[in-house]
Amino acid sequence: MKLVFATNNLNKLSEIRDLVPTGIEILSLRDINCNEELPETNPTLEGNALQKAKYIFDNYGFNCFSDDTGLEIDALNGEPGVYSARYAGEDCKSEDNMNFVLEKLEGINNRTAKFRTVIALIVDGKETLFEGECKGRMTKIKSGVDGFGYDPIFIPNGYQLTFAEMNKVEKGVISHRGKAIKRLVGFLY
Repeated sequence: MKLVFATNNLNKLSEIRDLVPTGIEILSLRDINCNEELPETNPTLEGNALQKAKYIFDNYGFNCFSDDTGLEIDALNGEPGVYSARYAGEDCKSEDNMNFVLEKLEGINNRTAKFRTVIALIVDGKETLFEGECKGRMTKIKSGVDGFGYDPIFIPNGYQLTFAEMNKVEKGVISHRGKAIKRLVGFLY
């Protein structure tokens, strides 16, 4: 089975390819000659995931899936949420987002948070959503070099390491994206 993963994020693409069984070939946007930026204008993770998947299915005709992920910090009323990728501004980098979060949490003791991923799958025009969640807490300093996004400042519940201190396999078993992909794979098989 071939599925297009509707993302321009090469880190996500690599992570997903490591999480799916060999019977599923994951194609990138580059593989289908899609070079444009995908629309992502909905106010919810579900809406954005579905919007990107529909764009690929409607314009390129491939069975596909897309995800949208948000970091939801309790002390910040669920922020950055759907705006996680651009929390520090439109053209910001992960480093800017992490610094902005750490700045906003300065002096705050409640550091509980969760990552939430929603995956929208479209196969032969049929839409299905899958969700994964990972609860944890925000650190006060960055730690670790693996992973991407907010991984250096997030410690999942039951662990002492940040996502960025874990290897891909360790993170994939417990992460929000790993759980959502596991549900998608279970649905396909």
